[in-house]
Amino acid sequence: MNTDPSFRRLHGRQVHLQPKGFFGKLFALLVGAGLLVLGLMFSVVIVAVAVVGGLLFWGFMWWKTRELRRRMREQMDNPMQSPFGDVPASGGRVIEGEVIEVSAEASTDRRR
Repeated sequence: MNTDPSFRRLHGRQVHLQPKGFFGKLFALLVGAGLLVLGLMFSVVIVAVAVVGGLLFWGFMWWKTRELRRRMREQMDNPMQSPFGDVPASGGRVIEGEVIEVSAEASTDRRR
């Protein structure tokens, strides 16, 4: 049994995985460098497609929300206008709280 990691058994035959000689190593280096460059090219293309897709989505959303942004800008310029029609806008303090309404029948029952 050979324990050298450069040898593998394939269907009963030993296969030598490391390139032999100078030209074999040079060929392996060139193939490895070519695959690395090819992988980088594909990753650049994928990133470029993602950036263009993101810009298209941003442009679409910007175009579709332009009316909403115009209305919001107008509302910020005129803060005293009420969105509910003739109801006057509050100019004083707002005190928040809860109101508990007790009916007249319940209050008479408690007195007894």
